[in-house]
Amino acid sequence: MKKKTTFNAVQIRSLINVALGKEKADLAIVGGDLINVYTGEILKGWSVAVKGERIAYVGEDASHTIGPNTEVLDASGKVLVPGFIDGHAHVIHTHGTIEEFLKYVTKSGTTTIISETLDFAFALGYEGVMDFLESVRDQPIKIFATAPSTLANGQIDYKDVITPDEFRKLLELEGIMGVGESNWVPVIRGNEQVLNLFAETLSHGKTLEGHSAGARNNKLVAFVASGNSSDHESITAPEVMERLRLGMCVMIREGDVRNDLEAIAAIKDENIDFRRLSVTTDGMGARHLIEHGYVDSIVQKAINLGFNPITAIQMATLNVAEHFHIDNIVGGIAPGKCADIVVLPNATIIKPEVVISNGKIVFREGKLLVGPRKHSYPDLARNTVRIPRGLNADDFTIRVNGPIDAVTARVIDMGQDIANKVAEMRLPVIDGEIKVDAQNDILKVAVIDRIHNSGKMFVGLIRGFGLKKGAFAATAAWDVCNVIVIGVSEEDMAGAVNRIRELRGGPVVFADGEIKAELPMPIAGQTSELPMEEIARRLEEIQDQVTNLGSHVTYAHLMLNTLTTTIVPAVRISTGGLIDVKTGKILDLIVG
Repeated sequence: MKKKTTFNAVQIRSLINVALGKEKADLAIVGGDLINVYTGEILKGWSVAVKGERIAYVGEDASHTIGPNTEVLDASGKVLVPGFIDGHAHVIHTHGTIEEFLKYVTKSGTTTIISETLDFAFALGYEGVMDFLESVRDQPIKIFATAPSTLANGQIDYKDVITPDEFRKLLELEGIMGVGESNWVPVIRGNEQVLNLFAETLSHGKTLEGHSAGARNNKLVAFVASGNSSDHESITAPEVMERLRLGMCVMIREGDVRNDLEAIAAIKDENIDFRRLSVTTDGMGARHLIEHGYVDSIVQKAINLGFNPITAIQMATLNVAEHFHIDNIVGGIAPGKCADIVVLPNATIIKPEVVISNGKIVFREGKLLVGPRKHSYPDLARNTVRIPRGLNADDFTIRVNGPIDAVTARVIDMGQDIANKVAEMRLPVIDGEIKVDAQNDILKVAVIDRIHNSGKMFVGLIRGFGLKKGAFAATAAWDVCNVIVIGVSEEDMAGAVNRIRELRGGPVVFADGEIKAELPMPIAGQTSELPMEEIARRLEEIQDQVTNLGSHVTYAHLMLNTLTTTIVPAVRISTGGLIDVKTGKILDLIVG
């Protein structure tokens, strides 16, 4: 997706002529109440004239732009707002194909997305990122991307994901807006490779999209000094204020990973400038997308929480565009901008009735008028679960040397969020093996390399997931995309992973030697080819089955997949062992 920052002389002349009435518009939206995000006004009874993909005229009377072939849309009694922008998306998190995703997003009034590409890079390398960029080309809405920060996090499983030269090639692409998920920990450590890549990114005029969870005081200041200009990890109003005061653009998350808007909403009463505050999904699940929408649902929630409606709309339009330096083409309804316009019932009901993207009416009266372009995924994307052999129960044993009856072991301690800790616990040894203790919620957790066909794996221990029997496995583990499995029974853990090999990816619930629930994800081990409604249904079935097996975790699939990410300074699991993200050290499983 290109920024389309340049006009040719013919386009410029045509826009000028329409504005002057010398040519006629292709589309005119007349008589609506226009929310001007530049001034904060509601302009009553204004009209917009469109020529091609661009807005040619905005004003009180567009009659001089209307000819016999102009399509006229009467917006009397309605409100016109700019198309919404999601500044920190994870397109892959719905687990549907790009066309399934766009079927729902387009009608939500979101006309521009900036998506992360980490998941594509970890599963498929540079070619995966390029395939994603191809999949979003020439779609009904604009989708930009950020280059993956695979070199900026230091995870042991990151090796050979993307090379510095490939990273530089991505920076040269116009549709790449910057670097995504830039983690503060390696920056504070002074990682030379990371700092060099930051310098290159900034020299290209692109942004560093920060991930500063856990950074505060001087460490946060140092992170901002490195050139990182945004953050989407604030969970309280004071954290938002701290970042705004340092000049950061703060994106409030409201999606599948976290719902922070309500906790942060008190900031609406502060006497501050909101221009550097925006909202984002950070990834939206299938069920929410189907039933509630996309960015439109976040704007609605902000209004319901007491944000001024114009401020809420600015946080999903102009504020995002200005941060990414694309406000010359999107973010507002003004002459020369892309004709991305949403017609609403009024300023407080964010329910799109008409969506215009790139000058075309793509949604009206409940119907999608312009469907997404189907993308053919390459064979490379369908062969990412590369485990050299089927596994058995012995692969999941944790053996201890010597004639001892107990050891002190490190156990991942899951909390209510993804910032896990580590606990040292005394555990019994039976026949030379550490056994699970399901009654006290001590289970086994394993990570298996599925990318390099190495057979490499690590088996550890975890508390807080709550299974009483069976196993749960998935292939969408954050950052590394490896297979991750939690279980009570070693046999069921092996059964779940072996079923994943057959499916070529996806979550599997396995108990008593049987498949209880599954969702095939054969594309990169993260994307299903099923309809979005079926994806949502199967994920709910998976949750129900995990609950039936004793787990009390609300979003089991999400929480399982977060156990590998080093983007949050906590304890993580990798094929090389337990990682203390803050220090970068591998922790021994057995303490003594």
